[in-house]
Amino acid sequence: MKRLISVVLATMLAMTLATGLACADDFPKRDITNIVVWGAGGGTDQCNRIISAEMQQFLGVNVNVVNNPGGVAGSVGMSLAYSKDHDGYTLCGLSESCVTAGVQGGWDMRMEVWDFFIVGGSPDLISVTPDAPYNTLTELVEAAKADPGAIKAGASGAGSIHHLNLLALENGSGADFNFIPYDGSAPSQTAAMTGEITVVVTSLAEQQDLIRGGKLKPLAMLIPESFELADYGVIPSAFDEYASLSEYLPISQAIGFAVPADTPEDVKAVITDAFNQAMATDVVKQWAADNYYLLSGKTGEEALAEFNMLESLFGWTLWDLGAATVNPEELGIPKP
Repeated sequence: MKRLISVVLATMLAMTLATGLACADDFPKRDITNIVVWGAGGGTDQCNRIISAEMQQFLGVNVNVVNNPGGVAGSVGMSLAYSKDHDGYTLCGLSESCVTAGVQGGWDMRMEVWDFFIVGGSPDLISVTPDAPYNTLTELVEAAKADPGAIKAGASGAGSIHHLNLLALENGSGADFNFIPYDGSAPSQTAAMTGEITVVVTSLAEQQDLIRGGKLKPLAMLIPESFELADYGVIPSAFDEYASLSEYLPISQAIGFAVPADTPEDVKAVITDAFNQAMATDVVKQWAADNYYLLSGKTGEEALAEFNMLESLFGWTLWDLGAATVNPEELGIPKP
């Protein structure tokens, strides 16, 4: 009898394992949903739509993108995506700004509960109003040193990636600007065009048309490389004039999607393979070139390390500025 029971149990175990393997091998068997935490038409939405569309051909099913904005720092969309089964059939389209959801009270976990797939982002640059008396970054920085706090510089709200880039520029160059926060990149750029402020820090994707139209004057990219803007010319790197910036920059956008970290490894492997193949397509490469995005392609530990760094930097900066409602220590977020 014992021998019979052992045989039955062994058979059942083998059948269970075989069924599990069959399910993993069959993934995906139905359409996948990508819940984007920001509204339609924005950078995160566009990025996720292009990568999702390209991944479809390698997955053999549709990847349907839906928008679910709201809360703070994308917390509503993240919460919805995380509440779904952790089986690979729900992706969460997000960006680096989501790392502040915890310290702003909209998310009670570390970002490490996700595994990330980073498509890339558009690099930041510093520009001035067209009639400003500064034609190089050095001229601007020296003026800001000579009269600390006199030159008004704008970016989207305190603790945003654009504000952090401005702070990094100040730390690396010794400049001292009078920071004016705005509700977003568009309002800050409008303020610069109208002369309300002199300096603005936003992304190249957001500034490109304004630069070509002569409404903003670019001084430097806040990345180690210069950048050639079509129908304008080359915008130099701030690193060319201030090598010490390497201690603080670059702080780059990280736009893409994520799945819960406890999603089965074999399922994540299928998603990773489709993501890598999609990133290599001419469609994605051309989209990035047309929209001035720098492609990343980071996944796994490399992508998690980038989001951990951003979570630490953004969270503690907001706390130090008095703009966070939750102490990063309570969430276990280490200081940068």
